[in-house]
Amino acid sequence: MAREKLAQAKADAERRGRLPRREPRRKRAGARRDASDPQLFGAAIRDLLAYRGWEQEVAVGGVFGRWRDIVGADLAAHTKPESFTDGEVVVSADSTAWATQVRLLATTLVKRLNEELGEGTVRRVKVQGPQRGPRPRGGLRATGSRGPRDTYG
Repeated sequence: MAREKLAQAKADAERRGRLPRREPRRKRAGARRDASDPQLFGAAIRDLLAYRGWEQEVAVGGVFGRWRDIVGADLAAHTKPESFTDGEVVVSADSTAWATQVRLLATTLVKRLNEELGEGTVRRVKVQGPQRGPRPRGGLRATGSRGPRDTYG
């Protein structure tokens, strides 16, 4: 039914001498965009980042924000990216076992991060184990120097 209506509309247009265009329309000469026109938000942000030299920092922040998607759920549950300086990403792990696992996966992780950030951006992954600090002093600790009858050491 729709095809019949379309054919009928084309026949009516042909009788009146107004057929649909078969050649592409030419661009009209006239108004063009210039620097004073409003810009799209994304283009304005890209220009600002380029002007300030913040592209790499923003890209690294995006990778840190998507850490779970990049390294996988299992690894992301036990690790966290801490910082990025001079091509070195510092990753902290919540246990020594996970720190060892990340050290073993360091070359793969460098390749994966460079896929996201651009080749040569990340050169090294430094892994930190759990940061628990010094052991607390308690009531059962002996303080001071060794006694006169200390035979150990």
